[in-house]
Amino acid sequence: MIKQFHANEARLRRHQRIRSHLIGSEARPRLNVFRSGQHIYAQVIDDATGKTLVSASSLDESLKNFKPAASAAKASAKQEEAAPVVEVAAEAAPAKGKKAAKSGGKQPAAAKTVLPAAEKHQVRTPVEELAAIANNRKVALAHEVGKLIAQRAKEKGVSQVIFDRGGYAYHGRVAALAEGAREVGLDF
Repeated sequence: MIKQFHANEARLRRHQRIRSHLIGSEARPRLNVFRSGQHIYAQVIDDATGKTLVSASSLDESLKNFKPAASAAKASAKQEEAAPVVEVAAEAAPAKGKKAAKSGGKQPAAAKTVLPAAEKHQVRTPVEELAAIANNRKVALAHEVGKLIAQRAKEKGVSQVIFDRGGYAYHGRVAALAEGAREVGLDF
């Protein structure tokens, strides 16, 4: 019989492995993230007392009519399209045999070949990495949830947290939530 792969069970195993190292305290509570198919949820939890200090989700009233701003993503895409072009002179192969004797040993003029400019991989900030998918509604909404959780945590006097990604990869919506929280000033 073939053993089936259960993605959520694997995520829960990863989360348990991560949680064995992360413990939120009163001074530095844990910022926990849960991601469902449609929504994203975040909680700031004090593990010493077992209490949730603040929470935010994509279901909050303030985010009901949220629309992502697509202008920033379009501007960065236009910059990438305008890559410089470099002209390179291609050397013609020397003529051999009877053709070389007829032309008097002269070589034909070199033809120019146009190649795209070679660029090294540029190191980008996490915000620049997210720019490519920032016009995605779920990613933009996760970014706003990160800002909202950070504002609420600041109001409660929490400025430093431990980030618990919940067994999810630090990519896409989870990364957008973390960057949104960092923008407001939450330190982790």
